[in-house]
Amino acid sequence: MKATHKKNAKVASRPKNRRQEDRKPARPPSAARRQVAALPFRRTATGDIEILLVTSRESGRFIIPKGWPMKRLDDADAAAKEAYEEAGVVGKVKRKSIGDYIYWKRFERSFELLKVDVYALEVRQQRADWPEKNARKSGWLSKEEAAKRVDEPGLVALLKEFAG
Repeated sequence: MKATHKKNAKVASRPKNRRQEDRKPARPPSAARRQVAALPFRRTATGDIEILLVTSRESGRFIIPKGWPMKRLDDADAAAKEAYEEAGVVGKVKRKSIGDYIYWKRFERSFELLKVDVYALEVRQQRADWPEKNARKSGWLSKEEAAKRVDEPGLVALLKEFAG
């Protein structure tokens, strides 16, 4: 009788058919894993700021270059390295983050909420060749147009507020 009681107690404690919208993310935003990103920018002859966006390799949506922190580089330098690998740009990276945003990263079998620390990168040169040149498209856009093309609300806010 006790064994049956324990078995029934286990079954009763499991949620039944929870709807997708009722499920909680695997990690709350405060515990999200981190990525680092570069916000590549340049000034036009008239002094306006242009932002370089790249497409993601899998979905083709517009993003800024980003990746995982690197063991032998500080976060600002890791962000600059990502900008070179994904967009072929080099320049002066600001040492202090200009802000952060969160987004859902799609993995092969799951999604994970990630926090992205963003570092401004004043572009001095865009190389003719770089590691991911054939995997992505890129383009220079005004701050306003860049903000319209990205999906993440936190990144939209960073782009609109960015002063260079």
